[in-house]
Amino acid sequence: MNRKERVVNTLRMLSVDAIDKANSGHPGLPLGAAPMAYELWSNHMNHYPKDPNWLNRDRFILSAGHGSALLYSLLTVFGYGLEIDDLKDFRQLHSKTPGHPEYGHTLGVECTTGPLGAGISMGVGMAVAEEALAKRYNRPDFEIIDHYTFVLCGDGDLMEGISNEASSFAGTQQLNKLIVLYDSNAITIEGSTDIAFKENVRQRYEALGWNTLEVTNGNDCDAIGEAISKAKTSNKPTLIEVHTEIGYGSPKAGDPAVHGSPLGEEGTSKTRSFFHLEDVPPFTIPNEVTEEIGEVKSSLKDKYTKWENLFEEYKRIYPEESKRLLNGMEGNFDLSFMEEDEFWYGPKDQATRGSSGMILNRISKKLSVLFGGSADLGPSNKSVMENTGYFSPKNREGRNINFGVREHAMGAIANGIALHGGWKAFCATFLVFSDYMKPQIRLSALMGVPVTYIFTHDSIGVGEDGPTHQPIEHLAMLRSIPNLITYRPADTTEVAAGWAVAMRNKNTPLAFSLTRQTLPEIENTSKEAMKGGYIVKKEGKDLDCILIGTGSELQYALEAAKDLEEKGFGIRVVSMPSQELFEAQAKSYRSEVLPEICTKRISIEAASTFGWHKYTGFEGRSIGIDEFGASGPGDEVYQSFGITKERIVKEALEILK
Repeated sequence: MNRKERVVNTLRMLSVDAIDKANSGHPGLPLGAAPMAYELWSNHMNHYPKDPNWLNRDRFILSAGHGSALLYSLLTVFGYGLEIDDLKDFRQLHSKTPGHPEYGHTLGVECTTGPLGAGISMGVGMAVAEEALAKRYNRPDFEIIDHYTFVLCGDGDLMEGISNEASSFAGTQQLNKLIVLYDSNAITIEGSTDIAFKENVRQRYEALGWNTLEVTNGNDCDAIGEAISKAKTSNKPTLIEVHTEIGYGSPKAGDPAVHGSPLGEEGTSKTRSFFHLEDVPPFTIPNEVTEEIGEVKSSLKDKYTKWENLFEEYKRIYPEESKRLLNGMEGNFDLSFMEEDEFWYGPKDQATRGSSGMILNRISKKLSVLFGGSADLGPSNKSVMENTGYFSPKNREGRNINFGVREHAMGAIANGIALHGGWKAFCATFLVFSDYMKPQIRLSALMGVPVTYIFTHDSIGVGEDGPTHQPIEHLAMLRSIPNLITYRPADTTEVAAGWAVAMRNKNTPLAFSLTRQTLPEIENTSKEAMKGGYIVKKEGKDLDCILIGTGSELQYALEAAKDLEEKGFGIRVVSMPSQELFEAQAKSYRSEVLPEICTKRISIEAASTFGWHKYTGFEGRSIGIDEFGASGPGDEVYQSFGITKERIVKEALEILK
């Protein structure tokens, strides 16, 4: 057994040891895929453990995140800050080695994976970000942005529809810096893949516009290395199908049971013997492995140092460009223009999707790192940045992205762009189609990645398109996601406030909910909207009732308040574009806006009433829609569901008796 084989086998057994100690995990992938992972990390991937956030590092994504023990073993052996004790703590509460890789939790993890198909799709976004940054910042003799995105995926990743959406996009965009290592072991949890997955994957990827290669023996590091080197010469993204045996070397090799079950004491002992590591105790890195890795790290350091020297010269010759690049990678942008009055101004009476498009373009003209697009709905979403062009193989400078009708992949690609760094990513579609991309919204919130989601056509105001296109439960769904700001503005001023929050956020995504129908500009809306909830109309006498409105329904709350005040009641109107931002305020402020002494409250929102009772309480009411919508002119649909001034007045009078 040569030193390379000993390293590969050590990675295998460290993974098995961690899984066995936890009595939980997935040994099948680490045992089968360790050779391709090590060949990549040692000979083809530019990375530097002492600077894990090096901006020109190659990105590595373990899309098959259930095989996390292999990634943790690599990070330990290469010196990314994980120790043997961390491997012993695998899958334990608060450890650095959770069950699936978590971005921001474990150094060296580029994105959170586990939901199959998500990793390869986020990798597409990273490849997009690299191409665009290279075009913007590279100069003759200064290829400072020149790195690859490598993905290790499995059969399950390629069964998920999102991976096909994203791969189709990658092929269309000719993202040749994207290389996918496909761990092809023909096994799923339920048995052989051919019970549900019989297509020729390489032919499918060729049809998607990819270059494809095949390695018949997944233990042949030289063949794998040759394929990776060849992939780097392609003008297309490359899929390398590497045939492996799941659980290789263990008594359960080739058995579906090895996918997600520890080998146990006897099975681990036999596996250790198969790899000729009987003399190596569990959780041990042999000296010759340390020596081999030391030589690899020395080579990695040489490449890193060469780039550092190049970048120092670049900074001397191009000081402004280098400063912008570094600030962009850190997410530090000059947002002082948002303090100017003209940022907040808008013409009267327009749909909030129109207000958003206007504000988006104001930002785009000042902030050239805004990068994103729509799922084939740009004109409807008002999400097109003017005079910036479209990203394409012929125009890497374009900042608008044609995602096509691929909402799920769009969310993942936007996540990948944001994770890569250098850009402020956004994406857009109709609110009702947020269902398609919910897993990626959840991932951006989980990772703390500040993607901005522009969701338009946000209510029954969509009208004639009917219940399939009229969101009802979607706001409640979005509000249920931790670390996501859901924002439903009432006019241009509140839209501007939402964009100001989105641009300043570094660790929280924001989802806009915007109208198709025209709304009036409201007199007393203000920057206070950045607090999520605030008073837009103070009661004229002693407070009797509070009306809480959002978005298109705030106008009805104000109209109803006027009628109720004429009847002698003291009525306060609160605009609450974002429950999350409101909850983040001090208790004293929240009590000032919604004083506990006033228990007669009504919320008004043309969507599910789910969740509003925490503000309206036992004595209050929620006016909304707890059934599906209907097809017809928008104003008539509003009337039919009782989202009107008259309904608010009626409900208020009943609780004020």
